[in-house]
Amino acid sequence: MLMRTDPFREIDRLTQQLLGTTGTTSRPTMMLMDAWRDGDTFHVEFDLPGVDPSSIDLDVERNVVTVNAHRESMADEVERLAAERPRGHFSRQLVLGENLDTDNITANYADGVLALEIPVAESAKPRKIEIGHNANSRGSAKSITS
Repeated sequence: MLMRTDPFREIDRLTQQLLGTTGTTSRPTMMLMDAWRDGDTFHVEFDLPGVDPSSIDLDVERNVVTVNAHRESMADEVERLAAERPRGHFSRQLVLGENLDTDNITANYADGVLALEIPVAESAKPRKIEIGHNANSRGSAKSITS
């Protein structure tokens, strides 16, 4: 299960788009993501087009996944005709439920998308419990005395 940690992220993202502000070191730009479950695996994809893969940092501490990335600014010497793509520092944290196996997360970056696969923990998977039966013990109770 994936839990949102900041209910104001969408408002912040919309405000950044409307005002044309981008991230700084004090206020990182948000990265967009999709998340879904397919069987026993959770998938999370972050849009990071134009980001150098070596600038991506992925950390897991307990059940919190933190993704940091950086897209370089345009050189000051160039004449900007349009600068709509956010630049600077990108950051996102996900709080994962206890039912996910954070020790076995895999990550891949291709075509500007950082894809994570997070397996469901074995202890959280549905399982059958065998019910034992003994014909002699039905309806009988033993008393214990000290």
